[in-house]
Amino acid sequence: MTADLRPRRSVLYMPGANERALEKAKGIVADALILDLEDAVAPDAKAEARDRVCAAVRSGEYGTKELVIRINGLGTQWHAEDLAAAAAAGPAAVLVPKVNSAAEVHTLVAALEAAGAPERTKLWAMLETPEAMFNAVDIVTASPRLTVLVMGTNDLAKELHAEHVPGRAPLQFGLQRCLMAARYGDKVILDGVFNDIKDDAGFAAECLQARQFGFDGKTLIHPSQVEPCNEAFAPTEAEIDHSRRVIAAFTEAEAEGRGVVTVDGRMIENLHVDNARRVLAVADAIAALG
Repeated sequence: MTADLRPRRSVLYMPGANERALEKAKGIVADALILDLEDAVAPDAKAEARDRVCAAVRSGEYGTKELVIRINGLGTQWHAEDLAAAAAAGPAAVLVPKVNSAAEVHTLVAALEAAGAPERTKLWAMLETPEAMFNAVDIVTASPRLTVLVMGTNDLAKELHAEHVPGRAPLQFGLQRCLMAARYGDKVILDGVFNDIKDDAGFAAECLQARQFGFDGKTLIHPSQVEPCNEAFAPTEAEIDHSRRVIAAFTEAEAEGRGVVTVDGRMIENLHVDNARRVLAVADAIAALG
């Protein structure tokens, strides 16, 4: 079971240069916000966006939402200043794009520590290149400060010269490889974005696929995607009820010394009980958000 069960069903990118968007984000029901200094910000607006995003993090006006700052990547001219400013602001995490190796994780963790980032500020890493796919296990096991992986599916498709198609067949190897690495390293992993904000059916299908694969949530590009994403990644009432009955039946059987347990005509083993406990823990964590 992943140790960190904080809900991250919906993780919404917000452009750091857009003051109105940052204000609007206070009322959006996303589990987490990624305040973006990278792709969403033009080069001549980077410094202003950095100041605005750090002020937003310090404001305390975003309720229970987890606030993450996405900085510009290693090797860019803005990286060092972004990282230092983010470390001083103390968000829940700093998200770094195009993390390709364990050595880069070590570099980033050392830089956060040198910049005085509080212990609560974790490192999130975007995996979005073929190199990252093949180094995924090394990346996830490089540091306990790295807690969340974020799939960069647009960049991965670009690197592969792949098309965006329903079902994402060209990306499935990378998605599943990173998911397995995340589970091996006991990390949270978030699916990449869905680009067509007008395609509700396509978005719902991709959320379902991601949940069936085992992702913990999905990154989003528009507020309209938040509520359907929250629903897609939350346990249903039927799942919660079934989980309670599985645990109750197994507990009763153990107390009576019975070796065979069935619920709804299906045999129940320890692994089913573990799954049921996780479903209830996730449901409780979501309910705790209010």
